[in-house]
Amino acid sequence: MSTSTVEPIALQYRFFAAHVVRARRVGASLVRVTFGGADLVDFAGGGRDQSVSLFLPHPGQDAPVVPIEQGEDWFGVWRALPADVRAVMRSYTIREHRSADGEVDIDFVSHGDTGPASRWAALAGPGDRVLLLGPTVSDNRSVCFRPPEGTDLVLLAADETALPATEGILAWLPAGTRVRAWIEVPDAADITDLATAADVEIKWVVRGSTPPGTDLLVSAIRAARLPAGIPYAWIAGESGVVRALRRHLVGERGFDRRRVIFAGYWRCGLSEEDLRAEALAGATA
Repeated sequence: MSTSTVEPIALQYRFFAAHVVRARRVGASLVRVTFGGADLVDFAGGGRDQSVSLFLPHPGQDAPVVPIEQGEDWFGVWRALPADVRAVMRSYTIREHRSADGEVDIDFVSHGDTGPASRWAALAGPGDRVLLLGPTVSDNRSVCFRPPEGTDLVLLAADETALPATEGILAWLPAGTRVRAWIEVPDAADITDLATAADVEIKWVVRGSTPPGTDLLVSAIRAARLPAGIPYAWIAGESGVVRALRRHLVGERGFDRRRVIFAGYWRCGLSEEDLRAEALAGATA
């Protein structure tokens, strides 16, 4: 499936002011926060693994500090602000988008007090203000799951950070699509029914006391027997695990590398600020 979007990239996205409508725990490891606001009526999510940038305030701030009045230069101005002033920026996938209600749901992995987004989500309450940098067109480049024509087998591999995107993909897939999915979660209480019309088999891999980012998911998929067909794979989660799974599918299973879409949602030992700084350094090297 190829993108048909013709608008310049800069016109595909804008800032959306939003506020918390409600928050609730989902399973053992996720907090689902529903955002609403008049701006979100124009939010044009493409479903599937649609991602956005979410800007959160620091404790004591009424709203996230983002210099959106600077236009396209906002990012450089934002980066130049003191770290304890500029808004916390995190990338998330949309769990559900209800355009008629002007609402979007985002699931946060609950890490207790170990990160600013987890801390914020644990305390989120109605009226708390945020900003989203998201799409103004539904066919946008932040939707990565795009199975080509002729695909007759979809393989999904994810950890809990990619569970919301996996749910979005399964909800989007048409009836009869053959799907084999492996999902790693910290706790058996995270196992849930995933709504889909597809013909799906899901293997839940419960991590328990095993540290995240190890080879549980890789081992489970390596041991699996896959049905014949023309496959398309979508892999998301910890960067090292994602790379290992891609090597397995392409190098050992013979998948066409163009049919293996992979995304490192996080990396062991690094914060998102570290990853962004690393990416910026690489871009300017």
